[in-house]
Amino acid sequence: MNQTVDWERQATEALKRIARRQDLKAHVERTPALNGLLSRAAARYVAGASRKDGIEAGRRLLAQEYAISLEYIGENTTDAEACMAAAEEMAALIAELGELGAAARASFDLSHIGLAVDDELAFAQLLRLSRQARETGIEPFVSMEESAKTDRILAVYKRAAAEEPGIGITLQAYLNRTPGDLAGLAGIGGPVRLVKGAYEEPREAAIGRSAALNERYLSLVESALAQGRRVSVATHDEALIEAIVSRGWARHRLEFELLYGIRPDLAGKLKASGYPVRVYAIYGEEWYLYLCHRLAEFPPNLYRAIADIAGGAAADPMSEYA
Repeated sequence: MNQTVDWERQATEALKRIARRQDLKAHVERTPALNGLLSRAAARYVAGASRKDGIEAGRRLLAQEYAISLEYIGENTTDAEACMAAAEEMAALIAELGELGAAARASFDLSHIGLAVDDELAFAQLLRLSRQARETGIEPFVSMEESAKTDRILAVYKRAAAEEPGIGITLQAYLNRTPGDLAGLAGIGGPVRLVKGAYEEPREAAIGRSAALNERYLSLVESALAQGRRVSVATHDEALIEAIVSRGWARHRLEFELLYGIRPDLAGKLKASGYPVRVYAIYGEEWYLYLCHRLAEFPPNLYRAIADIAGGAAADPMSEYA
């Protein structure tokens, strides 16, 4: 095996394991010097700590003619009061996004608003937020988490979407179950965001980054479009993007969704070619897991993280979208 490819695979697996180490996360949070250093690396991918930061990033992206998706980051919240507080923050986010009067999405993890406590709590909060979003003109979108939660996430989503059919759902192409999950959504309205998948999963549950995964991804896009859905192609894989472009699928039901701070050059290229492009940005204090995933999905980002840490000042990815 090529030594570089082998190193990248090992780095990816290690970072996914590190992402789930609560002891390491706690150590980072209680060590000011370490927290400060890593927060410089996180600044490339995180819009800021507050809703004000997230909204400001959204305004600047809208000014560059990008659609936006904002998320108050967090998951696996096990205290009911904290879940309700997170939902209140998301309600405030939806209200402020509505004031922008633009193509905006509010995304969230169900385990941030109740799933880690009780499915009924997650359902009630999702339904409330989705109704507010519809009334405000904002699109609510459910993010996806580890495969161990997928059945419960889809069950809560389906119940809520039966009452609020405009809710979006994220599906992970690397999971072997996903083609069946997409087929099971037939008859339920709402857009789909397709990602490759970033969590560490058992080998029997998922396939790795490969030509086979790209073929499955393409098949999922085609199937979702055949269901009459709008589809967000959420990948930075340029070869996969080129394969999708070459198929000439309807642009009015297809958009490319790229993560804030990753490949702004590609976002600009796609936009200049006439494709709808959405930038997905997060804000909040819970950036540790998110940073690990961004480094894991493309290990050479480690070099950039080291450069950002050594630079002594937080990166300003927004300048690269101008």
